[in-house]
Parts: sequence; C-alpha cells; structure tokens
Amino acid sequence: MAKNADRTFCNTGFRNWKKATKKCAEHVQGNAHKVAVTTHCQQIKPVDVQLSSAKAAQQQESRRCLLKIVSSVQLLARQGAALRGHAAEEGNLSQLLKVRSEDDPGLERWLSTRKHDFTSPQIQNEMLNLFANTIIREIISSIYKLPLLQYSIIIDGTQDIEGTAQEAICVRYVDHDLVPQEAFLGFYEVSSTTGENLAKVATDVLLRLNLPLSGLRGQTYDGAANMSGDRKGAQARIREMQPLALYVHCGAHCVNLVTQAACKASSLTSDALDWLHKLGCLYKLSGKYKTKCVNLATAGSGTVSNLRPLCQTRWTTRTPAIWSVLRQYESVLLSLEDMAQTDASNTGVTARGLLERFGKYGLMLATEVIQELECLNCTLQKQTETVSGMLSAADCVRTKRTEEKFQEIYSQATEKIRMLILSP
Repeated sequence: MAKNADRTFCNTGFRNWKKATKKCAEHVQGNAHKVAVTTHCQQIKPVDVQLSSAKAAQQQESRRCLLKIVSSVQLLARQGAALRGHAAEEGNLSQLLKVRSEDDPGLERWLSTRKHDFTSPQIQNEMLNLFANTIIREIISSIYKLPLLQYSIIIDGTQDIEGTAQEAICVRYVDHDLVPQEAFLGFYEVSSTTGENLAKVATDVLLRLNLPLSGLRGQTYDGAANMSGDRKGAQARIREMQPLALYVHCGAHCVNLVTQAACKASSLTSDALDWLHKLGCLYKLSGKYKTKCVNLATAGSGTVSNLRPLCQTRWTTRTPAIWSVLRQYESVLLSLEDMAQTDASNTGVTARGLLERFGKYGLMLATEVIQELECLNCTLQKQTETVSGMLSAADCVRTKRTEEKFQEIYSQATEKIRMLILSP
C-alpha cells in the first residue's frame, strides 16, 4: 500500500482544492484506496459477527472441557472404579478432574462455573449408558460381519445387592480367524424366574439387539429345572422357536457339582474341608488368634498367608485356601495349641477341637483332589476351549483315579505328618 499511496491523501493534503474533485475520482479507482478499504473491513467486524465468533470460541472450549470429563468417566469405568464417593466432592471423578485441571487452567475455570451441569449423577449415568450402547453396537456389528451369522447365548441368574433377580446374558461366536469370542451383553431384570419368562427375556434381548433367532445355534445354562427342563425349561421354550439351538449344560457348573459330590462322598475329605472353613472363621473373627498365628509364622518361615473361610457354593475355588494352611501348617498348629491352653472362652474350646482335627490326614488328602478338579474347571472356563480340549482335560483327571496315584498321595501325606511329629 505504501508504494501505491498518494501523499496528498496520506500526509500533506490539498493545497489547490480546484484539483480535489479530479484527484478523488482517480483515488477511488486506485489500488491504494482498494487496499485501505479492504483492510478496514477486515479489522472492524460487525457486532453480530464478533458475538458469533466469541460464541464459537466458547463452544469450542466447552467441547474440549466436556471431552476431558468424558475421558475421565471412561477411565474410571474401564478400571471398574466407583465414580462417586460418600460426599459430592470426595468421589473418584471429582478428584481425578481436580488433578487434570492442575495443568489445564481452562478446564479449572470451566469446572468452577459449569461443573454441576456436566458431572451430575444423571449425566454420569447417561455417559455410562452411551459407553455401554457403543460397545454393544460394536459387538453386534462384529457378529454381522461374519461370513455366516451364527452364535450361541450363555445365561446365568443372580441377584443384585437389593435382592432383585436379574439375568446375565452373553453371546459366543467364532470370528474370522476361527477364534471363539465371548461377549457380555448386560444384566437384565426379570420379574419371574420361570422357564417361560426367562425364554421370553432372552428372545426380547435378541430382538432389541437385532440378532435374528434364525442364527442361534446353541444355549448354555446351569442345570436348574427352570433352565434345563425338557418341557417347561427355558431351553425347551427356545428350541420350540429355533430347533437348531442345542442346549449344553455349563461345563464349569458340572465340574463344581462333581467336585461337591466327590468331596462329600468321603467323610475324611468332607470333614477336613469343614474344619478348614471353621479355621478360616476363627482367624477372621478372633484378633487374638490371628496375632498369635502371624507372629509364629513370621518367626518360623517368615511368610504369612491369610486364612480364609471357604466359599459355600464354589467348590472349585478352594485350593488357595487349602494351600494357605498347608504352607504354614506348623504355625497353625502351634497357634491353635497356644490358644487352647491359654484361652478359657468358647474361642479356646474351638481351637482345642480344631487342633485335634488338623492332626489327621484329611486335609492333605483333599488337597490333590480339589487341585486336580480346579485345574479341570479352569480349563473348561477358557473361552478358546474346544470340545476336544475339554475331553482331553477330563481324560487327564480320569488318569488320577488309580491305586498307584492314591498310594502316592497317601505317602506324601504320611511324610508330612511325620515331619510335623503328629499322629495319623
């Protein structure tokens, strides 16, 4: 602009006003005037344009801060951590946002004015629902991309903390690489646990997810009559609508039932597990006994394992509880003996009875049985497990049912008893 400008219009002005009209007409057509007008228009925008630009900048900043909140909720959900705490400002989400705002002044300012608009319980639940729906859509999309749309369903019932009956529903399918996949679809509340109602719930879920019943090829439940019944069970109701949906009793559930029956068939093993459960309860409820046991274990081997009560339903998860006792067996016996001699209360009576029982073979004989069956159960629970693999695992357990294997287990238990200077 400086090269094209006429000094008359920029600095000196007119000396001869007779030439002003002609000069102005020439100036309007010149480059200097056009450049000056263009620059002026760009520098001074109308008020509505300025307000619109400010609004756009504010929206962009709000969107950035909202994405910070969404990513924080996503992180906590991914890690299975609670979002809220006992107080509104003490929850994991609030504390995480405070940490993230320390190096983000924009987020800190935005939270100070708009925090409750986008971190309320309603908004948190809405975000979680959006995450869940997105994941489910991805699962359904992957099933639809299969060369042949075929899948199976897995259903198991449970109760929430309020005692409301609900069904956990999963789908199982084989992907393009022939790798079995299992995907959890969600918990669904049920008003009744009859076979007819459960079958209706299952078909309604498939309908809502747009999974055709024609592609259903298998169904797996526990052995309860309302699920496995040949006439009124859920599997029978579904097979009336889709005969190709074969029912298979859950392998892990079967192993649990077999383990329970096998342990209860032997009074020696059954009694040993009962004593183990009572020992876990004593360790949990008596601080005095726990202190004695920990001190003796620390002074002896130096390693301390918590003694836990046994789960009353899941028999195939008892091996860790058994090994925690066997690893510090001597400390357990010494602490029971000390407790029995020095405590005259009911706790001392319990310790005296357990001391007598733990000098027997039962627990050591039960260890091998439970351990082998738990190994089988873990094998059956793998989502990549095949039928041939399951049969091989069962054959491996079957080979343990020999006289030679029993004598081996018996000899190991006898040696352990001898080392502890106990009477069989």
